[in-house]
Amino acid sequence: MPIVNILVTREGTTAGADRTTTEQKNAVYRGIADLLFDVMGKPREDTTVIFHEHEIEDLGQGGLPLADYRRQHIRDRQTGD
Repeated sequence: MPIVNILVTREGTTAGADRTTTEQKNAVYRGIADLLFDVMGKPREDTTVIFHEHEIEDLGQGGLPLADYRRQHIRDRQTGD
């Protein structure tokens, strides 16, 4: 039985949204089950997907809080560093 963990930030995917919508989660569940069936032949009904949403403050990247890392990454792209 496949078990797939999806970890995302709690930020929404559209401006002003503060989390992933039920419709978006349903599409992820369906897409993962379809992918595992198409690639590995795993029955869709045997696939479990666990969707974890985390506050951005709970994540870090590159040794920085995620929000700071993102700001630095944007500045670096703008300056060409």
